[in-house]
Amino acid sequence: MRWRSLQLPEPPGPRAGGTGEGLRLLILGDSSAAGVGATSQATALSGQLSEALGTNGPLTWHLEAETGATTKTSLSKLGQLPQIPFDIALLVHGVNDTTRFRSKKRFLAQQTKLIEQLKSTHGIRHFILSGLPPMHHFPLLPQPLRWVLGCHAARLDRVLVGLAAMRPDCDHLALNLPYEPRFVAEDGYHPSEAAYAEWAAMLVQTMDKNNLDPRLEVARLASSESFAAN
Repeated sequence: MRWRSLQLPEPPGPRAGGTGEGLRLLILGDSSAAGVGATSQATALSGQLSEALGTNGPLTWHLEAETGATTKTSLSKLGQLPQIPFDIALLVHGVNDTTRFRSKKRFLAQQTKLIEQLKSTHGIRHFILSGLPPMHHFPLLPQPLRWVLGCHAARLDRVLVGLAAMRPDCDHLALNLPYEPRFVAEDGYHPSEAAYAEWAAMLVQTMDKNNLDPRLEVARLASSESFAAN
């Protein structure tokens, strides 16, 4: 299946932006975090998310992602991250852990280790654990492989749900996208640009709902003080 499938490249474009001011966001993960399925980083997850968050004020962001990355891979590459603090980290892992049939216990241990190391080295105060996609719908995968991987992806997603429930510094974002052809890239496996747009909007909504963006609180306080003065 891997030999026959269409191999889409990681899209070109900047993988970092900002001057170090405002909200500092780290995106860490696999090929979906890297934007495979989009024509450029501007229309991938990082570009659409940074554009949406940029409307709230200054934003500094960095994308560290690669095709085939697992949680273990990301752990081994933490030394390559810029030595700067971040406020929020979006972690996008699980699909490659699924195809390698990582056990739930091992996946939980590696995710926990990744979070703890990022907190220690980069002072990250909150993590968004992006849920696994519905692999049982991936057109590329033949049956019964599609069903088997879909079941294991659901198991690992429940690990992320439980991890977020145990930690006040974590939120789990379920990828509740409707299964429609327009949300799947031409390789039948990765998100399309339309899916990246929906994904980015869901992330912004999660951040707003859970008051994760300190810039909004500053803006609210400034507005209240201005109103009181008048």
